[in-house]
Amino acid sequence: MLGSHRKVTDVKLLVIDGNSILNRAFYGIKLLTTKDGRYTNAIYGFLMIYLSLRDQYQPNAVAVAFDVKAPTFRHKLYDGYKAQRKGMPPELAEQLPVLKELLAAMGLTILEAPGWEADDILGTLAAQCGGEAQCVLATGDRDSLQLVNQEVQVWLAATKMGRPETKKYTPETVLEDYGVLPPQLIDVKALMGDSSDNIPGVAGVGPKTAQALVAQFGDLDALYAQLDNAAIKPNLRLKLEQDKDKAFLSRTLGIIRTDAPVPLTLEAYAPKPPESAKVTRILAELEMFKLLERLELPPAEQTAAPVTQRKATEEHDLDGLLLRLRTAGKAWFIPQFSGDLLEGLTFAEAEQDTLACCGSLQFFVFCKEFLEDEAIAKYSCDTKLLWRFCLQNGICAKNICFDATLAAYLRNPSASGYDISRLLQEYNCGDFSALCKKLEQELRENGQYALLQEIELPLAGVLAQMERVGVAVDAGRIERFGQELDERIQALTQEITALAGQSFNLNSPKQLGEILFEKLQLRAPKKTKTGYSTNVEVLEKLKGEHPIITAILEYRTCAKLKSTYCDSLLKVIAADGRIHSTLNQTETRTGRISSSEPNLQNIPIRTELGRELRRAFVAQAGWLLVDADYSQIELRVMAAMAGEEAMLRAFRTNEDIHTITASQVFGLPPQMVTPALRTRAKAVNFGILYGIGAFSLAKDIGVSFREAEEYIEGYLAHYPQVRRFRTRLIEQAKETGYAETLFGRRRLLPELNNSQRQLREFGERVAVNMPVQGTAADIIKIAMVRVATRLSQEGMQARLILQVHDELIVEAPTAEAEKAAEILQQEMEHAATLSVPLEAEVHIGGNWHDAH
Repeated sequence: MLGSHRKVTDVKLLVIDGNSILNRAFYGIKLLTTKDGRYTNAIYGFLMIYLSLRDQYQPNAVAVAFDVKAPTFRHKLYDGYKAQRKGMPPELAEQLPVLKELLAAMGLTILEAPGWEADDILGTLAAQCGGEAQCVLATGDRDSLQLVNQEVQVWLAATKMGRPETKKYTPETVLEDYGVLPPQLIDVKALMGDSSDNIPGVAGVGPKTAQALVAQFGDLDALYAQLDNAAIKPNLRLKLEQDKDKAFLSRTLGIIRTDAPVPLTLEAYAPKPPESAKVTRILAELEMFKLLERLELPPAEQTAAPVTQRKATEEHDLDGLLLRLRTAGKAWFIPQFSGDLLEGLTFAEAEQDTLACCGSLQFFVFCKEFLEDEAIAKYSCDTKLLWRFCLQNGICAKNICFDATLAAYLRNPSASGYDISRLLQEYNCGDFSALCKKLEQELRENGQYALLQEIELPLAGVLAQMERVGVAVDAGRIERFGQELDERIQALTQEITALAGQSFNLNSPKQLGEILFEKLQLRAPKKTKTGYSTNVEVLEKLKGEHPIITAILEYRTCAKLKSTYCDSLLKVIAADGRIHSTLNQTETRTGRISSSEPNLQNIPIRTELGRELRRAFVAQAGWLLVDADYSQIELRVMAAMAGEEAMLRAFRTNEDIHTITASQVFGLPPQMVTPALRTRAKAVNFGILYGIGAFSLAKDIGVSFREAEEYIEGYLAHYPQVRRFRTRLIEQAKETGYAETLFGRRRLLPELNNSQRQLREFGERVAVNMPVQGTAADIIKIAMVRVATRLSQEGMQARLILQVHDELIVEAPTAEAEKAAEILQQEMEHAATLSVPLEAEVHIGGNWHDAH
């Protein structure tokens, strides 16, 4: 008997239904892949669920049961058993053996029994716990609820929104939820059947009827012994009589057996010491570094002499370190930052890690001499932070020739992070210098080394300067604008309340839905479990049906501007009167720069109210803002990459591309194209660029699906090279596994080979738009580097302060503004040589609104 030598409170057995939990994890978490395209979402979700169960229950015995791909006694009893079940999708199947290997390395016992299901293994171990051990059965399958008793709980585990979620069942909660005791659930299933397992049950008997019958009669035998009971309606009695054999067959199929051939002693399930090195290797290969930290593995046995560390804190030690670095001519080092404070430098030097610690004048002098020494080639990471430290301390860093963080980002822009400790594990490197060498080799082999050296690495210094300078804001104007918005919000609230005929919470979708679709009887969208949808899309369709809709839309715009922008921006103005946003270089998958804390790229421009906010972003006294915006850069890139002569000709002759497209698609002379037709052509132009389908286009421009289909087909008929270009990009991505820009930036696309149609179609859309969007992002980055370099070379005070999508903004003294505008336009328009000219529109003003 399991645990016969221990007290009941000492033995806590956790039995996991492996296939069930793996399935819940796979379908509960979006597909995740490693940089080389291996799927990981099911493994990740399984481990998250396991760790959640472990932390909640703290078992001292664990077993993980898996099904074996072989007929069971149930299949032999009934040919139709699980006959409609489809096999595992390949994205899940490839994760199963990896998970089993990982669980075994973690020291957990894996149980499989040919001819038996995992449920029967759960039942067998649960049966051994009576009176001698506590047991939790973790599964996603409610069939196991029949096993619940005072010593055995079933925890239904799954993932919701990517997080583990558990519902715990005791005899009391089973009775509360189902109205019967746990063993009676077998008879309930016998009557209602189970479509997922193809168990027939009694035709026409559903869950409520089955539960009511079992609650009244006790079990199947008693029910059929009393079929003439007056409480059973004649129609139901007929169904029960006709399918009696199926009911008893279903009960046999549904009973979980308790005699599976598995070990019954506790010792078999006590976790063994984990193979730390193997677990670390597997999780590093799967790029699951946070989970690796959560496992808190004991140190792996040392297979080589441990690396020693020396602290060089005294002046002569730092002098000796600097001399060694100068002699070597190369330095591999990791900077440690706390905010903007450089706390230390860790060098990989002659097979020793040497830590140069902060906290003294000698350290600062060492940093300055080391970083300014052009003869030392410097291989580092997070160089944007290093550049910012240098700028703040008057250090002119030279010969920073490699950034491991940026290199890893170029290798896999889809990774969740680029911490050096993770990268060392992922690339199986013993020290930082080895990591840099491996990354450099991979970049060279992939043709991406120039992308690092000529774009990303110099850009890190430009971004550091932009963050440090920041952008000046007029706090008083923001406050006044916020007050105006407040007044407008109050007025709109009164107007909406009057139109509704009652007070209600305007920020409650539920209350708003009731007002619009029940009280005012407007055309209602399909009602969901949570009520009516009142999102922008729904409200836009209702415009014109009632004045309350326009008022609500304006209320939401004002409320968002007030809370998201006015209130938030006032909180992040620094002591120098400027906002210093963080510019993220390794966040997006297309290569675009993103902005955070605050996100200045989200300042709205489509509405006049939103544009008004831009007036608060100003030049400092005696200076002006010079704003340059690329004209339709992504369409120009697409035309050049596709070689579409009709589009190239329009750009070369400076014609309006949307009017030309409308003329082509709608068969009209350009002078007869109306603003409405131009708007539709514009939507098609950009829709084709983003891989839009007819359904989405129809929704965007308010036409029928058939019309949208005709627009797309007409577009591709008149621009045949674009059609061929799209097809070629998809075929290349399927062949290589990635999409690529003109400058060698890549994005892995495992979705292209996915068994799910929606994910394949997503992969195809990305295969089309990433090369175009990514190339445009590369061009803008090149322009940023060239503008910053040119301003410096010309000895000007003007400096680049903002990048927002296709727009660059320079702050310049008034006397330099015209020259800065000339430089900005020249460098942006000559950042790349394509078969179509790049155009940048330049404006000058005292604030962002006036300069745009």
